[in-house]
Amino acid sequence: MEVVNGSGGGSALDKVRGLLGGGGDGALSTAIWSIIALILTIIIGITSFEVVEPGQVAVKVNNLTGSTEPISQPGLVVKGPFGIQSVYIIDASPQTFVMKGNKNTDDLHVRELTVRASDGSNFLFNDTSIIFQVLGSKAVEVISDAGPGDDFRRWMRPLARSILRDEFGRESTISVSDPTNFGEATERARTRLNELLEPHGVVATKIVTPRPRFSEEYENVIEARNETDNQLSVIASELARAQTERDRTLAEVDRDQNKLIQERRAELEAELATSLATQADTKRLADTYRIDTVAKGQAAKSAAVRQAAELEGQLEANYLARKATIEAFQSQPVERVMKRLGEKLKGVTIDIHPWADDATPSRVRVEEVGGAR
Repeated sequence: MEVVNGSGGGSALDKVRGLLGGGGDGALSTAIWSIIALILTIIIGITSFEVVEPGQVAVKVNNLTGSTEPISQPGLVVKGPFGIQSVYIIDASPQTFVMKGNKNTDDLHVRELTVRASDGSNFLFNDTSIIFQVLGSKAVEVISDAGPGDDFRRWMRPLARSILRDEFGRESTISVSDPTNFGEATERARTRLNELLEPHGVVATKIVTPRPRFSEEYENVIEARNETDNQLSVIASELARAQTERDRTLAEVDRDQNKLIQERRAELEAELATSLATQADTKRLADTYRIDTVAKGQAAKSAAVRQAAELEGQLEANYLARKATIEAFQSQPVERVMKRLGEKLKGVTIDIHPWADDATPSRVRVEEVGGAR
């Protein structure tokens, strides 16, 4: 046993040193050091790991070099002990920024949106929601620009309200009631909002806005206009249906008339073909008749020419014979001529009446008496 000198028995530090090996049992000292080492190991192990849950991203920062490393996969992240490295975890799940009610409650819940239209009228949105989230690939920008934690949410209030007011303020109270213009204004606002948020690692994925609310009088006017638009839609639908029916009827009439036209055309084409065939037959017969007739005419002409030539020769021969006979008679005495004439006039009675007392008459007239020739 250790003897403590003096009134206090030594300082506390001396007592600890004595317990850890200053004259005590060596086995006890080793056990105490082992326990201390185990505790330190557990402390270092606990402080050297961070857990990244699904829907979270992290940024590992080397505090000695200043380098950063984005981590987008969930799981355990190892960091250097004793402040050598730091890990900052950010919520990257989709979050909703809501503009609803009459007062601001936190960074994600603010008062409703009031807009002044281009024609000077005011309208408001009772419940406007913007769904946004952190881009995992730009977690470093989020930490650099907004700091650790959820400080990036504070960007939504000023940016969202001003941009939505600008884009919806371009519309008039009439055009903003049109769903088409309303959707275009919403998309323009989302595009502008992302132009400002994305460089800082945040993106707005969707903007949900209700139908704008106006004064009661204007709401009644809008309701009346909507009823009129509905009636116009019904009328347009009826007109479209009537046009469709008209087109169908015209198509049927055209089909029937085209059928009749085709049938009549087929009949006329058949008649034309028959007429052309008849014309060809008639022409062929006419050509045949012409050829035959011309051939017959040419043959008859040739025969007539030949016969005429023969008759001409015969007449020429008869003429020459007669001429020879006449010439022969002229050279013969009158007695022989009278004899021959008597032979020719045998059986013919000739009554001769002289016209003059000429012994040599110059003309003789023959008259038929009775039936003699």
